[in-house]
Amino acid sequence: MGISFKEVDHSFRGLKKKEIYHALLDISLDINEKNEFIAVVGKTGSGKSTLLKHMNGLYLPTKGNVCIFDSKLTPKPRKNPKLKQVRKRVGYVFQFPEYQLFEETVLKDIMFAPINFGFSREEAKKKAIEVAKLLKIENLLNKSPFNLSGGQMRKVAIAGILAYDPDILLLDEPTRGLDPLGALEIMEIFNKIHKETGKTIIMITHDMNLVYEYATRVVVMNNARITYDGDKVKLFSSNIYKENNLAKPEVLELIDYLNKKLNLNIDYNNFTLDDLLLKLRDIKVGDNNE
Repeated sequence: MGISFKEVDHSFRGLKKKEIYHALLDISLDINEKNEFIAVVGKTGSGKSTLLKHMNGLYLPTKGNVCIFDSKLTPKPRKNPKLKQVRKRVGYVFQFPEYQLFEETVLKDIMFAPINFGFSREEAKKKAIEVAKLLKIENLLNKSPFNLSGGQMRKVAIAGILAYDPDILLLDEPTRGLDPLGALEIMEIFNKIHKETGKTIIMITHDMNLVYEYATRVVVMNNARITYDGDKVKLFSSNIYKENNLAKPEVLELIDYLNKKLNLNIDYNNFTLDDLLLKLRDIKVGDNNE
């Protein structure tokens, strides 16, 4: 097991005396070390980011415990292992990670985290060049990260995480602020990493189109609790998504429209618009059979 939550609560003190804000309540959740692409969804303030921050020790539980590989994180800091090892194995790509860039060149910025986690300078440089090629930014290595476009800066920040090769990747709204083409490019990179290496990826997003295209499992947060954990088809085929204030993916809205207007019977197992278009080529209008 990669990450396991056991009856976890997390609370913050409010501004007023004795005011307590409950960000997580009674969370039990198991995540495999390999081969999962999990979307964590829910309305703003539902607890998504707090949940993710427990997955690499940025937050410690107020109650219960979180096991990350062989390390158990508890409410008592003195009983916790060295968090550096936990964070080496679980990489966190924050919202707008480009705000964390600070080195004078792209190469140095990408090398910083690997060196911090014990790589030699030679190893860090080799890994930095490798991930730069993956992200198609190898021509930027000698430039200042502050002279790049927003999309290029996002790639540099992501490269800094990938360069130390964590076992699990946490993504907090990785496409936020990007144009559609840039968002697609970033998601295809993460999907390629997931498919080729088997790394588990856990992604917060408000974009249900991304959820339906990439996720293999969906965890829904609502009012600090997990209200759904399972298959995306079941989620959007029922009223569960409405009960949790989620939108339906556009491709499913289109399927609903076609089924109603053309009397078709297309199911929800066509995960992309391209899949749907290919299926429509084989359907005769007025024919109820697939």
